[in-house]
Amino acid sequence: MLLLDRLRNKHTTESIAPTALIVGLGNPGREHAANRHNVGWHIADRFVASRGWRYNKKQSDALAALGQIGDTRVIVAKPQTFMNLSGRSVQPLARFYKVPPDRMLVIYDDLDLPFGTIRLREMGGAGGHNGMRSIVERLGSGDFPRLRIGIGRPPGRMDPAAFVLLNFDAVEQAEMNDILDRAAQAIETFVAEGIGAAMNKYNGSPEKSR
Repeated sequence: MLLLDRLRNKHTTESIAPTALIVGLGNPGREHAANRHNVGWHIADRFVASRGWRYNKKQSDALAALGQIGDTRVIVAKPQTFMNLSGRSVQPLARFYKVPPDRMLVIYDDLDLPFGTIRLREMGGAGGHNGMRSIVERLGSGDFPRLRIGIGRPPGRMDPAAFVLLNFDAVEQAEMNDILDRAAQAIETFVAEGIGAAMNKYNGSPEKSR
């Protein structure tokens, strides 16, 4: 009877253990690896490296790293679909791991924010971002947190679709290390303290979170 009680308690503990799903958006392929559009992947990579984790799982068309922060199980995923099909990967992952909407954080680039600016929100629409549009459509809702990183506006009359597929210039690349570190710290705060705390600490200019 004692063994049965232990097994029941173990099952109950595991079933209610909090889980966070961190999703970095990007496009697969070497030609896209350093693109502005892939900054979500870069941030996910920096966070995984900061924890000493590894992407050692392939699931739902995504590379995934699994770890633990405090009592929270954390799944970091990089969908391997192209950007505009991201929802095909994210929706099955959220369902499989039974992640509530407020514990999923999607990370992606934003043309409308100055370069290097971090902006976290509790929920919202796709804002013209194809990856987010796919996720919102597959989930049937935009009621989940997101972390946007400003990549700046295209020069002159350049097509935004072409601009996001360019690499960062030399000046921007020199600043990327600090930006990625700051974004990784924002993820850590989200997991440990929630979206409200992360918003309060990291929203706005780079200087605010230093």
